[in-house]
Amino acid sequence: MAIVYVVWGSTYLGIKITIETMPPLLHGALRFVTAALLLAGFLLIRKGLAPFRMSLRQFGGAALVGLLLLTGGNGMVAVAEQHISSGLAALLVASVPLWLVVLRIVARDRPAVLTVTGVLVGFGGVAALSLNGGGEAAGTTGIVVILLASLSWSVGSFLSGRIPMPANVWTASAVEMLVGGAGLAVVGASVGERLDFAAVSGRSWAAIAYLVLVGSLVGFTAYTWLLGNAPISLVSTYAYVNPVVAVILGVLVVNEHVTVQIMLGGLVILVGVALVVSTERRAKSRVPVPEEVGAT
Repeated sequence: MAIVYVVWGSTYLGIKITIETMPPLLHGALRFVTAALLLAGFLLIRKGLAPFRMSLRQFGGAALVGLLLLTGGNGMVAVAEQHISSGLAALLVASVPLWLVVLRIVARDRPAVLTVTGVLVGFGGVAALSLNGGGEAAGTTGIVVILLASLSWSVGSFLSGRIPMPANVWTASAVEMLVGGAGLAVVGASVGERLDFAAVSGRSWAAIAYLVLVGSLVGFTAYTWLLGNAPISLVSTYAYVNPVVAVILGVLVVNEHVTVQIMLGGLVILVGVALVVSTERRAKSRVPVPEEVGAT
């Protein structure tokens, strides 16, 4: 659990440091394609070709989720962090559980009253942070892009449990990272990004190595293990711990400034998310359902 708390909370800082000397979209392409190849190679060595047997629809499902989560979601986070702090980005991305409830309502699901209350509270915090960048010297562009990133990640997460996906969760993750990384490469090249390896600092290389090995592989492995070995009530707490970790690391490592507006708005978002998560957890505990394991 400590790995998921710290590792996933630290990826915002890792992105911030990487894009100091790397283009935001192409850095993501390098990160996810490398992680996909490492994961696929590990699967091939351990289990042969069996995990890679899937239908075209299953491959297409994983590819779509990868484009939404990584090309759209993670790619836009990196773009936004050119304009806003990593801590503010993490707090706004914490709105993902709130967007998921909105998508459920659109799909004609009927969440509990307390869940809807949590959504309203959380989006109140999002609005507070979005007004004048939470008191930061932040551009409107960064705020808009990070909110679009949260929406893209939410749609990908929402669809992942509703469309055909590879049976092996590791294979699904490898496909998502490979296709998502390829999508980032295409978009990055189309907007004129160029990766000059000679201009990349040692600090950025260290950050992207951390993102590949620790963020994408160790963090994902720990999360998947937790889904099968720990209560979901404990696992779900990452949604409101990661932003706190991100804010603290941003202050300690790159001297990011945290305003009173960011602290208060972030607290409101986390209260809303906590209300949604706790209410949904109690609802699921009353109605036994098979646990779904989704790739992230």
